[in-house]
Amino acid sequence: MTLTHTLTRRARTPRTAERAKPPQRARGAWARRAPLLPALVFMIVVTQLPFVGTLAVSFMRWNALAPDDRAFAGLENYKEAVTDPKLRSALLTTVTLTVTVVLVSLVLGLGLALLLDRRFRGRGVVRTLLITPFLVVPVASALLWKHALYNATYGLINGSLTWLWSLFGSDDPPQPDWLSSLPLMSVEASLIWQWTPFMMLILLAGLQSRPMDAVEAARVDGASTWQVFRYLTFPHLRRYLELAALLGSIYVVQNFDAVFTLTGGGLGTANLPYTVYETFYQAHDYGQASAEGVLVVLCSLLVGSFALRTVSTLLREETR
Repeated sequence: MTLTHTLTRRARTPRTAERAKPPQRARGAWARRAPLLPALVFMIVVTQLPFVGTLAVSFMRWNALAPDDRAFAGLENYKEAVTDPKLRSALLTTVTLTVTVVLVSLVLGLGLALLLDRRFRGRGVVRTLLITPFLVVPVASALLWKHALYNATYGLINGSLTWLWSLFGSDDPPQPDWLSSLPLMSVEASLIWQWTPFMMLILLAGLQSRPMDAVEAARVDGASTWQVFRYLTFPHLRRYLELAALLGSIYVVQNFDAVFTLTGGGLGTANLPYTVYETFYQAHDYGQASAEGVLVVLCSLLVGSFALRTVSTLLREETR
């Protein structure tokens, strides 16, 4: 009986030890995650609580010009936002602005990335100069374009036209007011100048991660530069192009600085963020502005979900 009892006890000991391991692992996991809790709490307080407050205000009838008329409005603000022709016009402007800026920036960024992927003297200096526009503060970038380039009296563009016409002996060069004649295109040009370096950096990273042995093999077999780009480089850059387009769309959709600084939202350039600004700070309709802001956030989350999916797919492909 004693031997049997001892063997049974020894046989049960590993199971008991195995049962005791999960609490130790759980305590170890919590010990590793505990230092991250302050950052998590801070992020929730800074980002999520204001959004919850905005969501609550969006269901209220709250206008600062009528302080006594404050009550629960349900979905009234959302219905008014969806049926508001001004907001629909701002939505169309936002889509046009975003698509134009992202597509043109992608094409220019791809060309610059292909240029910087080659070895030449002064490549580091050229790369730094090309990245500089993305590092400029957005408001400073818009002010630069408004005063140094677009100004009809002393701007660089009209000054260049004056100099060019003087070469042919003309004293009457065209001096258009770019912000008045082409307002939306002027905003798009400033944003393209700002976001092309961002696209270039992502695509340059993609170019430098492509398998060069396949490229060299294709060149040995007689493939031209265009064939190498079409059948090897471009398919490899597809994920990077998608990632750059999605990330660029997220940021351009939320752009406020260029519209506010260059045109003040006039002449058909008011996008969604500027429309929310007008509703909140000029009309003082906090409930309506909150509902419009929630709709903008939902649109951004929709685009952001595609961006996260693209990033996860890209990371899975890189780890193979």
